[in-house]
Amino acid sequence: MRLALALVCAGGVAYADRVVAVVPLSTLGAEDTSASTKKAVGQIEAALAAIPGTKVVSASQVADAIKKAKKPQLKACEGDPGCLADVGKLVGAQIVIAGEVGGLGEAKVVYLGATDVATAKELRSTTLSIGAKDDGGGATGAAVRLLDPDKYVGTVHFTLDVNGATVFVNGTSVKLANGTLPLRVGTQAVRVTHPEYRDFVRFVDVGYGKTTEVAVGMQQYPIVQHDIKGNPINRDKIEYVDPPLWRRWYVAGPAAAALAIAIGVVTYDLAHRFPSAQCRDPGGC
Repeated sequence: MRLALALVCAGGVAYADRVVAVVPLSTLGAEDTSASTKKAVGQIEAALAAIPGTKVVSASQVADAIKKAKKPQLKACEGDPGCLADVGKLVGAQIVIAGEVGGLGEAKVVYLGATDVATAKELRSTTLSIGAKDDGGGATGAAVRLLDPDKYVGTVHFTLDVNGATVFVNGTSVKLANGTLPLRVGTQAVRVTHPEYRDFVRFVDVGYGKTTEVAVGMQQYPIVQHDIKGNPINRDKIEYVDPPLWRRWYVAGPAAAALAIAIGVVTYDLAHRFPSAQCRDPGGC
């Protein structure tokens, strides 16, 4: 499927009028005229027109302009940026988006790409599911991704069970407004921290235009920071017990001195009463 879309933007002005031209979708290089594809084209045109400041040139109007200009080669651009730029110039558009339909049966995928008419270069690309579950916001989401990707966001609402917690998204600290936060569509890594609690870590899938509820349940540490702060308290009781009388210094000291004197006296007396064997003089040594 081939889809072309053109848009005009004025530099420095938020959403000046822009013209978006949608060319018929194609399959394998030929126009896809199936009912499901025509329905998808109508949804895409409506989604583009709903974006502020956007004027849509429908696929049927583009086909009529090509026919009147007698340029049948423009009906089969097959994604060529130069050809799509010529389509945009023909209908007064500034960006042409081409799309190709793939898949079988009613479940199909449309591959879309936006081409700038002035530079003949592709700006952005995206996909759109037809006849299957689409978590990207359907045709509305595809239109926003192509024309205003910065607004392709959803909302996450956090229910916090502790005060003073810090929320990180993809490693960056964020501020909540009434517990809510706008985030880009897709899977986001969320971490909630608090000094007294274990980190809460989750991967959150954010849907376009939807509010995702995240209930944060944090587990407190067994011993938290404030429990180990403050003045230390010594609960030990010291009791002094006097030693026995015989171990006291003022008793043991004099007693030891007296004992030493007594031993000296006795030794001296014995030395004179019993002279050694070397002394043989009866009169004394």
